[in-house]
Amino acid sequence: MLAVSDLMTVNPQTITPETSLRHIVELMKSEGCRHLPVLKDNALVGIVTDRDVRLVMNSPIVLHGRWQDEELINKVTAETCMTPGPITVNPDTPAYRAAEMLSIYKFGCLPVVEGDTLVGIVTVTDFLDYLATSKETELADPQ
Repeated sequence: MLAVSDLMTVNPQTITPETSLRHIVELMKSEGCRHLPVLKDNALVGIVTDRDVRLVMNSPIVLHGRWQDEELINKVTAETCMTPGPITVNPDTPAYRAAEMLSIYKFGCLPVVEGDTLVGIVTVTDFLDYLATSKETELADPQ
């Protein structure tokens, strides 16, 4: 049976609660990722997504000028915009179960933990890549 460990990204990039929004944006761009687990004392305490970043920078509730973006990006930290206590899975979780969770909760990713240790992250993109690869193989080698 396909498990989360077969699809996940091992040892993903992480940040701390004190990480500035500027560094988060730079890390997401340089690493090409949309989700960053937040660790405090090596324990998972939250997750910051590209959507969280967009909500801070483009909030329809808080009107501000573009000149204030520099202040926001330097002063806002991961702790203030993260989703605390994210739902997690373990490496042995069946992949179909993780896919159900992503669909039900409309999440883009699930942190993967063993005990209290973050060991990976599984994303919707991981599932799409797996499906595309398996279908490509199936079409190239019909039986």
